[in-house]
Amino acid sequence: MNRFEALRIFCVTAESANFRAAAIRMGVSPQVITRVIRELEAEFGEPLFHRSTRGVRLTDVGEQLASKSAAAIAGIDEIFAHGAARAPRELAGIVRIAAPTAVGRRVITPGLAPLLASYPGLVVDLRLSEVLADVVDEQIDIGVRIGPMRDSSHVARPVSGASLVIVGSPELVARSGEPKDRAALEKAPLTMLIDRNTGRPWPWLLDGTEPFIPSNPVFITDDPEAECEAVLAGMGFGQLPGHLANPLLHEKRLVEVLETVRPRPTVMYVYRPHRTPVPARVRIIFDALCQLLQDHEETRSDFGTSASQRGNEAPG
Repeated sequence: MNRFEALRIFCVTAESANFRAAAIRMGVSPQVITRVIRELEAEFGEPLFHRSTRGVRLTDVGEQLASKSAAAIAGIDEIFAHGAARAPRELAGIVRIAAPTAVGRRVITPGLAPLLASYPGLVVDLRLSEVLADVVDEQIDIGVRIGPMRDSSHVARPVSGASLVIVGSPELVARSGEPKDRAALEKAPLTMLIDRNTGRPWPWLLDGTEPFIPSNPVFITDDPEAECEAVLAGMGFGQLPGHLANPLLHEKRLVEVLETVRPRPTVMYVYRPHRTPVPARVRIIFDALCQLLQDHEETRSDFGTSASQRGNEAPG
């Protein structure tokens, strides 16, 4: 017997003239009411109703039980009613997000500001790193990733393309000339990015030819934004993610070279662990991130999220 449901039936019966009236109110047969009351009486070892041809009346024990049961049921109903009736504006709690550094700083942080203003109870805990996050060990609710999703247990939604562009400053092009092919590019001053997951350099990708690693880089870093600043300062040519390079190309602070060998874009995903149920606060941030990153691609020519695929993964 479901004790909570049995007490609920008992309380309704206590407020009714007889078992038949209680059955009508509960939408069950009178036999169900009779069986439940008998089971409760057996459980407590006391009669709960005085029965007569004119109806039923609570015994002293029945009145005590009815009072306690009504208070307990009201408390439980209040708990569930609060959760079910909570207005979207009342959504509260922390949502933990893992994302590549530049995407988090330049896209996610400003993009989520309007949403958080609408839901003051929500708190975003944004962890930025090029190291791939373990969503279980690090208790991450949502992740942003470029490149193939290798864990099929995640709920992953593709949201945008991520491209790489080879760029240099106008001053560098004027000083050293524009490389016209791969051979000239490999001899030019180049920057190199280190993959924090492996400690090895990200290879440069060119469409139609094998990847290569600069043999004599002029600047080495494990931070995509630092690499971008080095390229902007004229240190060397760099293969940068589109989300870093495109605004600077638009402002003519960088120049794209070897556009004909630009590698094909890879895919950016927003993902979350396959947990059920999904808290409302996580679902609303997940959907907002998907829309945000998709809109960012549609409003910016060749949106190149946090570095396209250098190998099978991508820096941010």
